[in-house]
Amino acid sequence: MLERSIQEDLIKWKSRSDRKPLILRGARQVGKTTAVELFAEEFDNYIYLNLELSKNRNIFCEDMDIQELFQAILIVKNVVLRTGKTLVFIDEIQNSPVAVKMLRYFYEELNEIYVICAGSLLEIMLEKYDIAFPVGRVEYLYMYPMSFFEYLMAKNEVPALKAFNEVPIKKYAHSKLLSLFHEYVLIGGMPEVVNNYLESGTIKALDRVYESLLVSYVNDAEKYARNDTIRNVLRHTIESIPFEVGKRIKYQGFGNSNYKSREVGEALRAIEKAMLIQLIFPSTATEIPIQSDQKKSPVLQFLDTGLLNYFVGLQPGYISHSDLHSFYRGIIAEHIVRQELLTVDMSKNKKYPFWVRGKKQSNAEVDIILQYKNYVIPVEIKAGKTGMLRSLHQFMDSVEHFYAIRVYAGEFEITSAVTTGGKQYRLLNLPYYLAGKIFEYINWFIE
Repeated sequence: MLERSIQEDLIKWKSRSDRKPLILRGARQVGKTTAVELFAEEFDNYIYLNLELSKNRNIFCEDMDIQELFQAILIVKNVVLRTGKTLVFIDEIQNSPVAVKMLRYFYEELNEIYVICAGSLLEIMLEKYDIAFPVGRVEYLYMYPMSFFEYLMAKNEVPALKAFNEVPIKKYAHSKLLSLFHEYVLIGGMPEVVNNYLESGTIKALDRVYESLLVSYVNDAEKYARNDTIRNVLRHTIESIPFEVGKRIKYQGFGNSNYKSREVGEALRAIEKAMLIQLIFPSTATEIPIQSDQKKSPVLQFLDTGLLNYFVGLQPGYISHSDLHSFYRGIIAEHIVRQELLTVDMSKNKKYPFWVRGKKQSNAEVDIILQYKNYVIPVEIKAGKTGMLRSLHQFMDSVEHFYAIRVYAGEFEITSAVTTGGKQYRLLNLPYYLAGKIFEYINWFIE
């Protein structure tokens, strides 16, 4: 089983005296169950309940108090508790409104039992059946595809890991880390894909895994569609998403269809709740707080870059490109940077907007803006020279600070730059593979 960074978050959760039942959220097949099974090794007792199975689901009855319920769990699962700590993992919890309701009482009356819950299409199914987690009685962690750091761990690249974790990075590590990062971007971070690649060592052997993942996501449409029309829209939308990634999308006619804006909007929002995509809206903010403009057209972020490469047929041509920005119109470069940013904080399902200039007829866009303390930091994902960063220059001319970031294929360095308006600023140039450590580098850069 592949070790995941979320293990550290789970151990911190376990050690807290104010711990609440934990809801683990994430798309299908990102490794939620495996992560909990690894974490279970920290406990003296581990009880697994899958509420897709009627035998497990029927344990949860309205007329039981929490003590009776726990005894019923022990009887059905044939468990004799050893002295020590007990973890209960309730998988597919969305199948039982009673189980969701009882989380409150695990927190209030049986807090010595550690409880983790997860489920496929969790938010969609809870909304469909009007089920709500007890407010203030649960907490959340989010799981995503494996990060580059986790990929290095899976490959047991110990020297590369050591170099990767050193801030600032040393120049001698650049070539090796960039090569490994290109490999990671090619196959993506879905755990089953990574496992198969480590075993086979070939890309072609992964086709079956990619295809099965796509089929499972498309088939899920039937589970959260409210009627046949929406079911068809959902199928079309899921199949079209990889081809629309990285563009400013319009709902009307999405994916060369005749579907209306309302239908596509409903489908995309449902798919986002399944955590297969993010709809990234722009912002005109140059100071905190950063607020997205939901009236403007968004950019699509898909679950995983490896899946994107496969579905769009990019893998055969990928190897010949040494710079991600020169490949597929730079979409893959921006996509993987956003994917890496998601793994920075597992306690939030964070979105990082792109910046657009507030003036009409302006086409200025900065790929990502980040908040660091009181600063709004612009991030451009570019291969070109600093003099070509026109949108970044416009952003820097509109702020009082002097810090900007370029993510690219080159080596780590800090350079001085001048905007077209004559303002001098400092540019932090980060190799692609350091995208997941961007906040560490911002802190080092500014402080």
